[in-house]
Amino acid sequence: MTSARDRRFFGHPRGLATLFFVEMWERFSYYGMSAILLYYLYDRTSAGGLGLDKATSSALVSIYGALVFMSGVGGGWLADRVLGMRRAVQVGGALIMCGHLALAVPGGLPALLVSMVLIVAGTGLLKPNVSSLVGELYSMEDNRRDAGFSVFYMGINLGAFLAPYLVGTLGQKVGYHLGFGLAAVGMAAGLLVFARGRRQLGDAGEAPTNPLRDGERRRVAVRAGIGIVVLAVLVGALGIAGALTVRTLINTVTVLAVVLPAAYLAMMLRSPRTDAVERSRLIAYIPLFLGAVCYWVVNEQTSSVLAQFADKRTDLEILGFSVPSSWFQSLNPIATLVLAPTFAWLWIKLGDRQPATPRKFALGLLLGGASFVLMAGPGLLHGVEAPASPWWLVASYFVVICGSMCLSPVGLSATTKLAPRAFLAQMMSLWFLASAAASGINAQLVQLYSADTEIGYFAGVGASVMAAGVVLLLLAPWVQRRMSGVR
Repeated sequence: MTSARDRRFFGHPRGLATLFFVEMWERFSYYGMSAILLYYLYDRTSAGGLGLDKATSSALVSIYGALVFMSGVGGGWLADRVLGMRRAVQVGGALIMCGHLALAVPGGLPALLVSMVLIVAGTGLLKPNVSSLVGELYSMEDNRRDAGFSVFYMGINLGAFLAPYLVGTLGQKVGYHLGFGLAAVGMAAGLLVFARGRRQLGDAGEAPTNPLRDGERRRVAVRAGIGIVVLAVLVGALGIAGALTVRTLINTVTVLAVVLPAAYLAMMLRSPRTDAVERSRLIAYIPLFLGAVCYWVVNEQTSSVLAQFADKRTDLEILGFSVPSSWFQSLNPIATLVLAPTFAWLWIKLGDRQPATPRKFALGLLLGGASFVLMAGPGLLHGVEAPASPWWLVASYFVVICGSMCLSPVGLSATTKLAPRAFLAQMMSLWFLASAAASGINAQLVQLYSADTEIGYFAGVGASVMAAGVVLLLLAPWVQRRMSGVR
C-alpha cells in the first residue's frame, strides 16, 4: 500500500502514472481495432473487408466485446491464485500484441478467429488487474481513491481518443491490416511503460492474494484438462452436426454473458472466505451491478449501432472535408477527457457531502438513457432517409459520458471497496462482467436496428435504461445500509 504522503503525480501516488500510461496504450490498441472492426467485417471483399451482412457484423462486434469482458473472470482468478496482478498484466499485454499482429496480415476469417482468441485472453489478464492495482495504491480511508480512479479513467480515454484518428484513418484510408498493425505497436508501447515503471508500484500486486495450496494445484490442473477436452469434444460434435455456425456462437455467448456473472457472484457469497460484513457488501453490490449492465447496454453500442449510424446515416462532409466514419468513435473519449477532470475536482470539492455511490449510479443511468432517447431526434424531425447532422452524435456522446462520469470510475472505486479480500482481483473481473452481460444482450438487441426501426429502437432502449435509473434511485437508501459503512 502506497503511503498517503505520496502525492508526486498530480496529488496522487507516483505509481498511478505508470498504470495511467499502461492503460492508455492498451486502450489505444483495443479501441484502434474497435474503430475499424465493424467496417472490416461488412465492407466488400474488393475493398479489403470480409463482406458480411450488417446485422451479423454488429452482433459479432457485440459478442467480441462480451468475450473480452468475460475473460476477466479467468484473468482475475489467475492473478489471485497463481500469477499475482503484475505478472498477469505482463502476460496479458503480450497476448494482446500478438492478437493484433495476427490481423496485421491478410488471413480472412481464420486470422480473425486467432486474433480474437489472443486478444480475448490477453485483455482478460490485463484489464481487471491493472484496475485492481490502482486500488492497491490507496488505503481504504484515503479520500483520494475516487479521484484517483477518475484520473486513471482519463488515461483510458486518452488512448481511446487517439486510436480512431490514427488507427481508424490508416485502416479506412490505406488498408485495414495496416491499421491493425498500428494497434499492435500501441500495445508494445504499453508493455515498455510497465517494465520501466514497476518500481513505482511498491509491493502492490507482486504476489497472489489467495495462492493455490500444494494440494489444490493438482486438482485445478485436472479440472482444467477435463474442461479443455469437453470443450474440444463439444466443438467437434457441433461441427460434425453442422451446427457450428455464427448464429450458434452469438446465442451461446449471449447465454454465457448473462449466466456467468450470476454464478460468479453466488460463488463469492457462499464462500467460507467471505465474512458477514463482506457478504452484506456483496448483496449491496447486486443492484449496482444490475444498474451498470443497463448503462453499458447503451454505452457498448458505440462500436456497433452508433458506428453504423455514423457510417450510413450521418453527413460526413464537414467544412468541405470528408471525415472518416471511424473518427466519430473519438467523441466518447473526447467528452471524457473534458469531463473527467471536472468530476474528479467535484468529488474532491464535495468531500463527505458528495452523493453516495447508489445515487451516483442512478444519475448515470438517467443520463445514459437520455443519450439514446436523443438519437431518435434525427428520424423524428427529418426522416430516416435524410443524412443526419453530426451534431446529433456529438450531443449524444456528451450526455452519455456525463452519465459515465457518475458510474464508471465510481463503479471501479466501489468494486475495490466492497470486494472481499480473498477475491480482490476476481471482484474486479465481476465488475467487467457487467459490460460482458450488456454486450451479450446487445448481440441480440443490435440485430433489431435498421433505418426502418431507428426511431423506436433508440427511444425504447433509452427509456428502458432511464426507468432502471429511477428504480435504483428508490433503492438507494437500502443499498447504502447494506454497504456497511462504505460510501
